Amino acid sequence: MVVNGHILINTLLVAFDLGGTFVFALSGAMSGVKHKLDLFGVLVLSFAAGNLGGMSRDVLIGAIPPAAIHDWRYVAVSILAGLITFYSYRTVNRLSMPVLVFDAAGLAMFAVSGAGKALAFHAGPVAATLLGMLTGIGGGMVRDVLVREIPTVLRTELYAVAALVGAGVVVIGNMLHLPTAVAGPVGAVLCFGLRAMAIRYSWQLPIARPLEQSETNVNRLDRQ
Repeated sequence: MVVNGHILINTLLVAFDLGGTFVFALSGAMSGVKHKLDLFGVLVLSFAAGNLGGMSRDVLIGAIPPAAIHDWRYVAVSILAGLITFYSYRTVNRLSMPVLVFDAAGLAMFAVSGAGKALAFHAGPVAATLLGMLTGIGGGMVRDVLVREIPTVLRTELYAVAALVGAGVVVIGNMLHLPTAVAGPVGAVLCFGLRAMAIRYSWQLPIARPLEQSETNVNRLDRQ
């Protein structure tokens, strides 16, 4: 029974990981097409967005070589997403709102799988939660940097916070000795729900607001 339980947990985490890889690879490819990259550039962004978060997690927890280059399925899923987007960009682009929903789903799957894998490698509660978040946001940050944009996670509705919530549920579930097959889906649903509500109602953290030029001049006069 224990062996079957481990098989179920591993299968669930891999399913979350591959699902998240496809969704974020899709977003990476869309960014590449938007910036008029060639096919190779689109596939590079597709792979980066879909895998670099998980690769960073694997390196930090000592899972060497990272699954993204050790398991052919991750590369295949990334290339598939890139090719679909490159040759059918107009169709995918028309699905702007569904893509945002898929992005939220990918974030949820990565946050849960990242935290679960970190726990499996004996990471502490805080480390596992942060690694779950890193898995969710890492690839997208690299994607944006490669096309010289401010990373989405730093300027959009609740994103990293949603990933922290999803990963935190998995960690808390582990501390309470709940089955991963229960804590994982609950964490994914909460992460997805928070991200979807943030998109729907434009929820976001306070934004830094620099002084306008007129205010700056007034402050200078006040100091004189």
